[in-house]
Amino acid sequence: MKSVLVTGVNGQLGCCIKEAASKHPNLTFTFVAKDVLDIDDAEAISEFFRKNSFDYCINTAAYTNVEKAESEPKKAFKTNAEAVKNIAFACKENEVILIHISTDYVFDGTSNKPYTEEDTPNPINVYGASKLLGEQHIKDTIDHYFIFRTSWLYSQYGHNFFNTILRYVKVEKPLTITTEQTGTPTNANDLAEAALEVIASESTEYGVYNYCNLGVATWYDFAEIILENSKQIDKATLVKTNHYRTFAPRPKYSVLNTSKFCSVFNLNAIDWKESLYVLMKNINILKN
Repeated sequence: MKSVLVTGVNGQLGCCIKEAASKHPNLTFTFVAKDVLDIDDAEAISEFFRKNSFDYCINTAAYTNVEKAESEPKKAFKTNAEAVKNIAFACKENEVILIHISTDYVFDGTSNKPYTEEDTPNPINVYGASKLLGEQHIKDTIDHYFIFRTSWLYSQYGHNFFNTILRYVKVEKPLTITTEQTGTPTNANDLAEAALEVIASESTEYGVYNYCNLGVATWYDFAEIILENSKQIDKATLVKTNHYRTFAPRPKYSVLNTSKFCSVFNLNAIDWKESLYVLMKNINILKN
């Protein structure tokens, strides 16, 4: 039976992994939040790994506020890069396989076709740069790792685009949504299950992988599908814009090619709309 440490349990992906864990009775889990294990504290990480025994560590803890990262670069790099280096070192010292979650924002968005793992990263904001440095620290520190780059994560948990849309509609706020960015909405529940399937497979095909749902959408497309299919919504004001101003620059195109992941781990990718419908049905808001 494999033992799995999951950091950042209070984040949306950590919550999704916790929910999916019951489907994997051959894995034992230790879920830790920041009050138990602060990944920004190198000494705490080292001591925690020494006192406990794990086969895998799934690091879901991260600084994810893309906007605030521009004005708080030290905080972003401390959590997304320096802390990741410390986790990687602890994993190496204790023979633990590391699974780390990265982002499509390591790319600059100038491509006209889905990014592969072989494409050269070139982040255009602090968040993407901090996540890319975290990836590099892992590669420089440990051999046994999986880095999963994902995109536009949402779920029933936490702060994300899906929940923001539902919240704004409830208070009858008008929604001005951009068509300027293209990517793939990805259900964090699918990423959670994929990570656990990789562990269950005991694969040794270590390296960097793209994982997201299938298909292409703008943020406007995503919002439109949510509104059209939610039985909680009678009416909503949805406004399309080509120029939604943000403090942090975003890649205009960040679609990821997931063929390597699907081939290596023999897992089928899920269409983003279908996965959204499943989530909406599971939380009882999908129209009949």
